[in-house]
Amino acid sequence: MVRANGAVSLRELARVVQTSEVTVRRDVRALEAEGLLDRRHGGAVLPGGFTRESGFPQKSHLATAEKTAIADLAASFVEEGEAIVVGAGTTTQELARRLARVPGLTVVTNSLLVAQALAHANRVEVVMTGGTLRGSNYALVGSGAEQSLHGLRVSRAFLSGSGLTAERGLSTSNMLSASVDRALVQAAAEVVVLADHTKLGTDTMFQTVPTDLITRLVTDEPPGHDDRAATELQALADQGVQIAVAGAPGGSAGAGGPGGDAVPARQQRRDVPLPGPRRQVPGAGSGLRSASMLGEQSPGAERGRVADLRRR
Repeated sequence: MVRANGAVSLRELARVVQTSEVTVRRDVRALEAEGLLDRRHGGAVLPGGFTRESGFPQKSHLATAEKTAIADLAASFVEEGEAIVVGAGTTTQELARRLARVPGLTVVTNSLLVAQALAHANRVEVVMTGGTLRGSNYALVGSGAEQSLHGLRVSRAFLSGSGLTAERGLSTSNMLSASVDRALVQAAAEVVVLADHTKLGTDTMFQTVPTDLITRLVTDEPPGHDDRAATELQALADQGVQIAVAGAPGGSAGAGGPGGDAVPARQQRRDVPLPGPRRQVPGAGSGLRSASMLGEQSPGAERGRVADLRRR
């Protein structure tokens, strides 16, 4: 399956061979020892070096249920009439599909997949950067993309990456992608990172967003056995990152109890409020909500705002 697809999730392997994820994890560890594949949190990929990056077809098979739940929750933070930037990635593509229902929205993106997801949304304006097409993830990169973002000011940036740690923040394995993502961050007053639990604790070559510039992380509930992901979440919260957790179908978070149905993703949200003022991205416009302004809101006010969004 790894040779055919480039990557595979432990959940999918367990389903195909009709055994537990614990058994699959043990077997994958043995296959890695033989040099036949590389383990990743939540799955396995073809053998490769530290800088190797899976293409879109491979990434789209990893943590699909988790990405769907994360996209559902992330969309609830977007308000009618906002101007936002959305970076490239399979999780941000899922987010874009949900943003098509938000009226008056303006989305700036360097991702062909994000633009395609919004192409037929009558009430959403899509602005694409320039740049050179990077075929492995259908994104525009290079100096053209970065220059087109100069002077841009929006309320929020939604980004994903290859790894996220409390020590270095968000990172990716491609230098050109990292450079464009940094330009997207500079254009936004708030930075929202979308990362499933398989990326927590993973560090890749090029830093895109340092931890002190991340306003919020939207993720899924780590499995009970994944101590590293849980530890990383706590470390991020300790550094002032708001944590919003969405439960994926079939996951450990938000289950409706023994024999019960899973609670919809938006009802499984768990926020860890900012403990203090946050640093504003340099150059953010005064008329936009900054990260520090978000930190000043009370948890009750934030919950009320999200509840109002849900009613809409």
